[in-house]
Amino acid sequence: QVQLVESGGGLVQAGGSLRLSCAASGRTFSPGAMGWFRQVSGKEREFVAAISMRYVSTRYADSVKGRFTISRDNAKNTVYLQMNSLKPEDTAVYYCAAAKTRVAVTSLQGYDYWGQGTQVTVSS
Repeated sequence: QVQLVESGGGLVQAGGSLRLSCAASGRTFSPGAMGWFRQVSGKEREFVAAISMRYVSTRYADSVKGRFTISRDNAKNTVYLQMNSLKPEDTAVYYCAAAKTRVAVTSLQGYDYWGQGTQVTVSS
C-alpha cells in the first residue's frame, strides 16, 4: 500500500505564495512520475503539474505556467509545488498523485495513487 500525504495548504491573499509538499510512503512504493491536480467543488479534477521520475521533464497546465514550479526530492520521496502570484481562481483542493510510470503524465488515469488533498484558498 502507498500513502501520499499533502501539506502546506492554507489561506493567502492574491499575489502571495504557498508551497505544497507531498510525502510518499509504503512498502510497495517505488518512485515514478508524480503530479499535482486540483478540484473545485462541483467541477472535475484538473491537471496542474507533473514531474518525471528522474526530474528529467516537467509539464504544466497553461493556467499555471510561469507561476507554479514542481520539484521533487527522491531521497525523501517528496514532491513539492511552489505556487507564486496566486490568483483567486487558484482556489481549490490540491491533490498529490503518484504513478507507476516514469513519464510525466497529465491525465488522471495515468496515476495510481492519490493523497487526501489540501485546501488552498486565495482571497482577492
